[in-house]
Amino acid sequence: MKVAVITEWHPFDVVNFQKLFRSYEDVEAYPQAWDIFAQDPGRDGYDALVFYNMSFPAPAEGDARRRYLEDEFGTTGQGIVLLHHAILSYETWPFWDAVSGTTQRRFSYHREQELRCRVADGGHPITRGIDDFTVVDESYAMAEPAADNTVLLTTDHPRSVRAIAWTRTFRNSRVFCYQSGHDDRTWSDPSFREVLRRGIHWSAGRLA
Repeated sequence: MKVAVITEWHPFDVVNFQKLFRSYEDVEAYPQAWDIFAQDPGRDGYDALVFYNMSFPAPAEGDARRRYLEDEFGTTGQGIVLLHHAILSYETWPFWDAVSGTTQRRFSYHREQELRCRVADGGHPITRGIDDFTVVDESYAMAEPAADNTVLLTTDHPRSVRAIAWTRTFRNSRVFCYQSGHDDRTWSDPSFREVLRRGIHWSAGRLA
C-alpha cells in the first residue's frame, strides 16, 4: 500500500516515527509536509492518507490546503487516518469536525500517562483478536467523539478522553481516528503498531 504521511507544525521524533512506518512490510510510507502534499499533482495516487499534523487556524480562503480539503478531500475514496494530534487540528472549524467526528476539540494534555486500552468492539476488523493493552502515552482530556462514530478502543484513565480509537465515514472515504501516538514509547508497542497498521488498511478498503 502506498501511504502519504502528512505532517505540520508539531515537533516529533523523526527517526523513530519513520522507523514505525518502515516496520510495516505491507506499507510504503511517504512522509511529507502538508502544504507540499496539497499542491502535489500526484496526491490522488495514494491508497491512504495518514495525518500527523497539528494545524491552526483553519486555512484561509484561497490557500491550497483549503481548496484541496473543500473540493477534493474524501471524494476519491482514499483512506483517511487521523493520528494523535491530527484530531485536534483546526479547533473551531466545522469542516474538521465532520472529518474527525468531534464537535468540541478544546483540550488539555497530560504526558507520560499509563493508559489501559480496552477493546470496545471486538468484532471490528481493526480490533478483532486484539487483547486489551497498556501504553505510556500523552493523553488528551476533551469531549467525546459524536454518537455517529464506531468506538473501537476506550480507556478509563481520569486524564483522558474515554474513546481512544474510532471509525466513521466522510464523503466517500473511511476514516480511522486514533488518539494514541505521541512518541516512541507508544510507537514501539506491538499492539499499537498492529492497531495502526490495520487502521490504515481498513481505511483504504483493504480489510473487511
